[in-house]
Amino acid sequence: MVLLDAILGRITLLLQICWETAILLILFASIPSSTFRPFHQLVSSFSARGKTSSSSKRFTVPQKYFLHFYIVAVVWTTLLLVWFILSYAHWKMIRFDSEDHHSIGQISLVWRNHIFLLMLMGLQVLRRFFETAYVFGYGSSARMHIAGYFIGLYFYVAAPMSLCCSLFPVVLNYTIRGRMDLAEFRDYLKPLPQLGWYQWIGTAIFMWGWIHQLRCHAILGSLRKQPETNEYVVPHGDWFEHVSCPHYLAEIVIYGGILFASGGLNLTVWLVFIFVASNLIFAAGKTHRWYYLKFENYPRNRHAIIPKVY
Repeated sequence: MVLLDAILGRITLLLQICWETAILLILFASIPSSTFRPFHQLVSSFSARGKTSSSSKRFTVPQKYFLHFYIVAVVWTTLLLVWFILSYAHWKMIRFDSEDHHSIGQISLVWRNHIFLLMLMGLQVLRRFFETAYVFGYGSSARMHIAGYFIGLYFYVAAPMSLCCSLFPVVLNYTIRGRMDLAEFRDYLKPLPQLGWYQWIGTAIFMWGWIHQLRCHAILGSLRKQPETNEYVVPHGDWFEHVSCPHYLAEIVIYGGILFASGGLNLTVWLVFIFVASNLIFAAGKTHRWYYLKFENYPRNRHAIIPKVY
């Protein structure tokens, strides 16, 4: 049990180290220097997929394997969500009488906030599962690097855990032992304000990005399903009028909404957001350059991912 407690206590630290390492790798690969060019090419090859991938099929898998990401994500996020809800309901039912009503209230607040974040994550991955299965028509020639495939699988396991990592060890201990002491929980409490308005503003930001990503994916899906050509065409509509990768921009907005809904005091959630943003900005730059080389009449007013900036 001591070993288990030690492992549980380090879950957050391990997640943070993984996110920090990934962020640093992307940042080093983004440095415009000949010294880092081999490293840039390596990271680019790992992140390459679809139109930005090379013609070689070595170390690649079909891009339709994206569906695996969202099967894992939906199942894992749902399991975490059900587990947290049941644990919270059980704790509320059997909690002992205590004069420390403030701690009881804080525990309830923190627990409900983690459940809320998992619900947002569940809504996102459920839509991505539907889009991958029914909206995108990945051709047989569309490939992705196998390293990117395993990174994607890791992301959709680690990201939901990161949203509840500060509570995860306590809930797991509670499940194993069947009890929870207030003293044990205080170690995980933070001086959080009442997060009701944080949650609703975060949800508004989340839904703004969620709706635009839905629209942009529908545009991309319609282009891929055009029977008259197998060639890529320039997408138009919605945020495509401003940037080359609006679906990436929308994803950043989505995770920004989740970060806002968390209250912004959890370092691990910040690291998830920074990883998502840095990874997608890096990928968008490569996609934007591909568009410019592919199409002579490509709209020159479009930026890669951030309107008027980059």
